[in-house]
Amino acid sequence: MSNTSGPFSFLLKERIVAKPGFNRWRVPPASIAIHLCIGSVYAWSIFNPPLIRQHGVVASAAEDWSLSSVVWIFSTAIVFLGLAAAIGGKWLEKVGPRAVGFLAAILWGGGFLVGSLGILWDQLWLLYLGYGVMGGCGLGLGYVSPVSTLIRWFPDRRGMATGMAIMGFGGGAMIGAPLKEWLLTKFYEAPQYLGTVADVSMITDAGRRFVEVAGERLEVVVASAADMAKMPIPGPEGVYVVNTGDTGVAGVFITLGIVYFIIMTIAAFAYRVPAPDWRPEGWTPPAETQTKTSLISDNHVHIDQALKTPQFYLLWLVLCLNVTAGIGVIGVAKTMMTEIFGTTLPLIVDAGFAATYVLMISVFNMVGRFFWASASDYIGRKRTFYCFFLLGMILYVSIPYFASQVSSNPAVIWLVLFCIATMIIFTMYGGGFATIPAYLADIFGTLHVGGIHGRLLTAWSTAGVLGPFAITYLREQSLNTAIHNLAQKVDPARFQQAFGAGVDQLEALMASNTVTLGRLMEIAPAGTVDPTSSLYNSTMYAMALLLVIAFFANMSIRKVSEKHHVQNTHPEEAPAS
Repeated sequence: MSNTSGPFSFLLKERIVAKPGFNRWRVPPASIAIHLCIGSVYAWSIFNPPLIRQHGVVASAAEDWSLSSVVWIFSTAIVFLGLAAAIGGKWLEKVGPRAVGFLAAILWGGGFLVGSLGILWDQLWLLYLGYGVMGGCGLGLGYVSPVSTLIRWFPDRRGMATGMAIMGFGGGAMIGAPLKEWLLTKFYEAPQYLGTVADVSMITDAGRRFVEVAGERLEVVVASAADMAKMPIPGPEGVYVVNTGDTGVAGVFITLGIVYFIIMTIAAFAYRVPAPDWRPEGWTPPAETQTKTSLISDNHVHIDQALKTPQFYLLWLVLCLNVTAGIGVIGVAKTMMTEIFGTTLPLIVDAGFAATYVLMISVFNMVGRFFWASASDYIGRKRTFYCFFLLGMILYVSIPYFASQVSSNPAVIWLVLFCIATMIIFTMYGGGFATIPAYLADIFGTLHVGGIHGRLLTAWSTAGVLGPFAITYLREQSLNTAIHNLAQKVDPARFQQAFGAGVDQLEALMASNTVTLGRLMEIAPAGTVDPTSSLYNSTMYAMALLLVIAFFANMSIRKVSEKHHVQNTHPEEAPAS
């Protein structure tokens, strides 16, 4: 029994039971507001470029964090999302959505503030602790806070209810992406400019570039015209002093932490739960004869008993594989778009286009959550997931083809087809998240669906590791191979002139970010094919294979055996008749 007389009793569910006549449509806006805030995690890729240039600002310096190390911050947040949801899901059933939502506001907003200290103090572990651990826990608690509540408010439209509950999470980047881009522009400060490469005499030492200014040796980076075009405020190409200027990302973290805390707190206090005997006016539960021919059950399974059923683990696998196939792409979406099409269609795919692409991911992710979840009310959850896996297999395999075609024939049609394929993928990625709570409610009943959903989200944690690991590992392997192959084609004299060292020092030059694929292409022989567009091919094939496995897991799902029903396992928690 919850303590309803303590100092924080106003947060508990016993104190937020809706009065008769309460309009249930007042609850969805609160859940959408919280999910819009935490859903900005999908725009994480916007932070990747400035975070890997904290010292160099306009280009990566030797001491800057690598892309692979920064990408794992996003993965950490997703891991702790699943862990917090698994633990907090059961707690949610006890204390209600207001207490869980308010704690989510503290953790998500506070995570940004702690992360900002990591950026300011150049301590990567603080960024992981703040955004990854604290923020991830805030994500998990904020994510599950409205699910079981809305399913109980909308028993007549479970799919639509979960679609509304989770729609905002997919749309978070729709607002977050342009907001972050705008804030980065406001906080950005260009580093000290020394002049063009021709005007400045540089020294290369252990892969780093230095200049002598007034008897002082200063480390510098060389920014190309393409590098400067990507800056929030473009500037001249040339030589810039390391550790001057500001990418602005720390200021953005502080601002967002405060804003998100305020919005989520207001939304959490707007939550209400229905009375135990409440039903929508004019609605009656489906007859038992209707449920016998489908997966929908009119019985309930206890949260702990659900873990003893094969259905839970099959659904866990279905969600994990569906998420793995999409989450790795989302984490590096902006980088992938720029790498595949930035070199082949540079006049179209610039920084603005890449940012818009991230925004459209959010739009289609959000639309897919509501569309697919609502559609599942009519075609069924199982058939909905069949659509995800069959269509997804075809689309993932098509992406390498589009990338190879644009490399040999830089036509806009390949960019258009790539965008269409990826956007459909993201609707199904979001649709999987929105449909799975209704799938759980169909199979396990609504009594403990919030807690069961929380535990199932450990599949998201697993996918948060597998997806980014697969895409970054396979990309790094492809990138290293491409750089080594390309370096062998470059004239040694031109290589020495461009980087101040010979090809024999390639590993050191790569480690210090002095040699990149783009800079090698600038001095490569005429007619050399840019390998950038093929960096993600092996990843896309691997993702398609995962969906094949998910298809057969979904095919194996059946109704839960009667022995697991709540009246047989935990009669003391059976709902009142």
